[in-house]
Formats: sequence, structure tokens, C-alpha cells
Amino acid sequence: MHKKFVVVPALLASVAIALSGCSAETSSNSAGAGTDLSVVATTTQVADFTRNVIGTATGVELTQLIQPNQSAHSYDPSAADLTALGAADVLVINGVGLEEWLDDAIGASGFDGVTIDADTGITISDVGAGEDATQTDAPADEHTHDGGDPHIWTDVHNAETIVQTITDGLVTADSANAASFEANATAYTAKLSALDDWIRTNVDTVPESERLLVSNHDALGYFTAAYNIDYVGSVIPSFDDNAEPSAAEIDALVAAIKATGVTAVFSEASLSPKTAETIATEAGVTVYSGDDALYVDSLGPEGSDGDTYIKAQLHNATLILKSWGVTPSALPADLQ
Repeated sequence: MHKKFVVVPALLASVAIALSGCSAETSSNSAGAGTDLSVVATTTQVADFTRNVIGTATGVELTQLIQPNQSAHSYDPSAADLTALGAADVLVINGVGLEEWLDDAIGASGFDGVTIDADTGITISDVGAGEDATQTDAPADEHTHDGGDPHIWTDVHNAETIVQTITDGLVTADSANAASFEANATAYTAKLSALDDWIRTNVDTVPESERLLVSNHDALGYFTAAYNIDYVGSVIPSFDDNAEPSAAEIDALVAAIKATGVTAVFSEASLSPKTAETIATEAGVTVYSGDDALYVDSLGPEGSDGDTYIKAQLHNATLILKSWGVTPSALPADLQ
């Protein structure tokens, strides 16, 4: 964690309040004057982790900035977001440079609280799909890691580390709720462990030579590395979901699909499926889109199969296993 102090004219805060809209989503356990700790989380994933750690702790208010199916890469904070950020005691971020808009938002909002970097203690991959190289995490007092793969949450073991980092930060910020935070984290981490075991057990039923995956953009490197899956390629060969594939890159991916025996191309719920559908058609394989798209850069809206981190991972793993011809085993009690 590190503390960042920024001084901006009071006029900015006044304008933000006057223009505040409805972008930021707030879940409050003790709203208004009873709020002792105001927490803002950037992405849908870190917000879900933080929400599970907070639970029903007294006097804690959580605001989630990025909403379901919004891109974390190109997010544009609203006036309401800046108002919430300016009033926050704690900011929880993904890190690894994912929130490219963050420094400007901090400067505009006047945020002067404590930042919890979810990437603390995680080994950051600095290569794309199909490659194999890593770099260790930068010093803990930096929240950007230019050039690294920011999709750290797709490995469930990383999610466990993130939850512990968030817990440690919240305990430091609010010692009165320390026991509650720690108990909530212990219970939630047990579920993450059960999730990891379930995915690994089912993936292990498939011969390694048949564990092939093509997704919409280069965002599942940590997931494929964790479960020894061959990440053949991505429709958008970039960590950034706003990039566009060239004609040559599309042709190369179609050729790789045909050469390796990939049976499916997966779109993502927060991205247009058009290019994925085109590539799947050209390669003569199945495309998973619509309700069968993966939840990767963003969790889904409330009521969807991906509205929590655990549900999203179960959804994704189930569909990937299905594409390999596997019927997954029953879920353990912790995940039902």
C-alpha cells in the first residue's frame, strides 16, 4: 500500500458535486453519517473481492466505479465517480497499469487516502498468449506496471493473494472491524480454494495436448498458465480490449486454429462477438457468444451467470470444458 496526496482547487470538487450522475455504484452497510470508512474500488473484480471482505462490517461504505460490461482499459470516470473518489478513505485498484485513467482521476478528484494495490505480491507476466516469460512485481509503492499483463485475477490463486492484500489494507485502515474483515476473508478464501480445486480436477481429465483455447482478446494468460492450457491465440492479440486485429493477424489465427485442432473460439461478454464469429466461420469451428460468452475483463450484470467472480469463473470453466467434450463434475457444497 501507499499513500498519495494530491492538492487541487476546491472548485473542482464543487463542480463534480454539482454535475454528479449515476455512474458509481454504491453498496453501503452503514450509509450517511454512520459511515466510518469510505472505500472505492475500481474494477468489477476488485470490487467483488472487496465486497466479500467487507461483508456486513459496521460503518463501511463501498463504491464500485467500473460497472458490468464496461472496459477497464478505456474507462472514463464520471463526475459522480470523481466525487466518490475525492471523499474516499481507501482506494482499491487492480494495478499493473490496467487503470490507465487513474492518475488523472486522482488528480481531478483530490483523493488523498490510502491505495491498496491488488497486484502486490503477484508475479506479473509480461508476454502475450502462447509465450512464456515473467517479471517480478515492481515495488509495492507503485500502482502501474507498464508492459505487463494486467489480467491477474483470472488465476484463482492470484485471487486468493488479492483477497489477502485487500484484507490487510482494510484491517490497517479500520482496526475496529479487523476481526470481521479477517473472518469474512477466511470464509471467502475457502470458497476460492474449492473453486481452484474444482477447475483443476476437471481440466486434468483432459489430455494436455487437447487443452486448446482461443479467446476474444489476450486476457487469459494467467488462467491458461495455471491450468496447463495451450493458449493458441486471441482474436485481438493485445492485452487491451480496444485494439483491432489486422487482416494478417486474423489469417494467422485462422491458420493456427486449423493446424492445432482447436474446436471453438470464445467471445467475451463485454466485447462485440463479430470478429470472433468471422474467424470461427473461416476456421470451421464453433463460436461461443451471447449467453455463452466468457466473463473476462468485466463481471456481468446482476442476475447474470457472471455477476460475481466465483460465478464468472465457474461459467467460463464450464464452457471451456464443454468445448473439449467434458461434462464437469458436480460442484462442491461451498460453491453451490
